Amino acid sequence: MYNSFTTKDLTPEQHLSKVTCDIMGKDRYMHLAGILMIGSREVSDDVPTACTNGRDEKYGREFIENMSTAELRFLVLHENYHKMYKHLTTWKHLCAKDPQLANMSMDYNINGKICDENKDGWAVMPEGGLYDEDFRTPNGWMDTAEIFNILYEEKEQGNGGGNGDGKNGNGNTLDEHDWKGASELSDAEIKELAKEIDDGIRQGGMLAGKQGKGLSRDMKELLETQVDWREVLRSFVNDTCIGTDYATYDRPDRRYLSEGFIMPSGVSEQVGVMALHLDMSGSIGERVQQIMISEVVELAKTANPPELHIIYWDTDVQRAEVYKRDEYDTITSKTKPTGGGGTDVRCVPQYLKEHNIKPQASIVLTDGYLYGGWGVWEHPVLWCVLDNKSATPDVGQVVHIKSTEI
Repeated sequence: MYNSFTTKDLTPEQHLSKVTCDIMGKDRYMHLAGILMIGSREVSDDVPTACTNGRDEKYGREFIENMSTAELRFLVLHENYHKMYKHLTTWKHLCAKDPQLANMSMDYNINGKICDENKDGWAVMPEGGLYDEDFRTPNGWMDTAEIFNILYEEKEQGNGGGNGDGKNGNGNTLDEHDWKGASELSDAEIKELAKEIDDGIRQGGMLAGKQGKGLSRDMKELLETQVDWREVLRSFVNDTCIGTDYATYDRPDRRYLSEGFIMPSGVSEQVGVMALHLDMSGSIGERVQQIMISEVVELAKTANPPELHIIYWDTDVQRAEVYKRDEYDTITSKTKPTGGGGTDVRCVPQYLKEHNIKPQASIVLTDGYLYGGWGVWEHPVLWCVLDNKSATPDVGQVVHIKSTEI
């Protein structure tokens, strides 16, 4: 087995450099070449294990000096998977809810993948790494949010999670996660980093393709061109809510104002109410919620429905708000997100039916990890699914959104 070999004659710095070259030269990790070139990589006396802020990597001297080459390969892969998947920006809302469970969830996700890729022992998970077959799916491994929701529910029920008394571990992770360092990156640095990572993934994908190497399902998804979710949202509202009985310049079409054109907007006496339903299970951060609310409010100002309903839900409807046309400008300051339990969207159409609310269209923001299906809807619905490419609603339209692109 590869993990029987240690390089006692190398300093930790030399060993780290050697392992990085090993990974870059390995066919199965050809796609990581661009990611490995991003940021800095150093051995530190101040880091107990290893960590990344999403760009730079640090490895504790004492932690790695007695590692085998196979173990250090695994550790470097582990840090670079955090970078490739943009974990410290994508999942910072999970960290805000429970940092320990966020750390564990990210590690379960990537450790499972790396273990699957190295059944020959070329890279071996060091002692202390988190691994649980319960998080395996027919197509690979649950993503971080799905694992987080399971661990959080266990913790809430007192059955483990991050408390140290359950089957899913004692809360110790293989490495540290430098949330503080990630939060210190400016917006400009975050955008630049996201571009570097995307470019690195594409370069790695092209290199692998030229060499005739296949890409994993995860890598193919990372390489997919992302649809502009705002355009999908606008088209949905245009198709379902904006009437064209007559046109008026009294309310210019907002779609053209940014281009310097004043165009009339369509007006219809038949436009019904709009509704926005926000998943409050805890896996969608406040920033994303506020952006979605702002987008929908702007669209409501254009469509001009008589009412806009905003419903906050988890396993039940926790708060329902109704705004009239003359209140749209006050929504972002008045609305009060409420909730934080599980995720069962069936409560929303049930609530609408019970209260005789008949929207012309509904927009649902959710992570797509639903307990009991997508529900029964009697009107058009657009699902805005965050960070869950595998979610496939059986009703309505869907647009998949990456939180890093909002």
